[in-house]
Amino acid sequence: MLNFRLYFVTDRKQTADRPLTDVVHAALDGGARAVQLREKDLEGRELYALAEQLRALTLRYQAQLLVNDRLDVALAVEADGIHLGQHSFAVEDARRLLGAGKLIGVSTHSQQEITEARGADFLVFGPVYYTPSKVAYGEPQGLDRLRAAVAHSTVPVFAIGGIKAERVAEVLETGAHGVAMISAISAATDSAQAARELLRQLD
Repeated sequence: MLNFRLYFVTDRKQTADRPLTDVVHAALDGGARAVQLREKDLEGRELYALAEQLRALTLRYQAQLLVNDRLDVALAVEADGIHLGQHSFAVEDARRLLGAGKLIGVSTHSQQEITEARGADFLVFGPVYYTPSKVAYGEPQGLDRLRAAVAHSTVPVFAIGGIKAERVAEVLETGAHGVAMISAISAATDSAQAARELLRQLD
């Protein structure tokens, strides 16, 4: 069973020049308990160094750290799991390498992708609303498709894409387990307060 409903996905390009570690620290201070390190443009050495810093922070707060795509980095820093995209490792291969005790999340955009993600611990589905960071993944899915995705999935589903605090209630009405957030926390002037407000809405 997942012990978090707010899934903070990093983007150091949205932090208004603040160090990503400061923003993650603030989000954890605000109550976030799951962080996905998603900095796809970083080379291995830089990503590993950043992952080490975030691993130390998340351990301090007893929070979960997942690494996007990079199984080697996740294993090297003893992260809590990995997050897979549609062009990543197959879930069964990631499970074999990670072991049964680690989390595997998968990004999905259709019911077919949900079916193909069998074996994952949770799914992220979207984009639910329009957001610049998810333009490459097509038109917004909307709440009806999110509701259908939740009904189709056998594991918890997190909604992603353009979700603000005031939209959390309608997202949860679809049966979604929680929300995955990028800009709502990364770009917030006060990331700790942003996390607190999102958690209040989720409760």
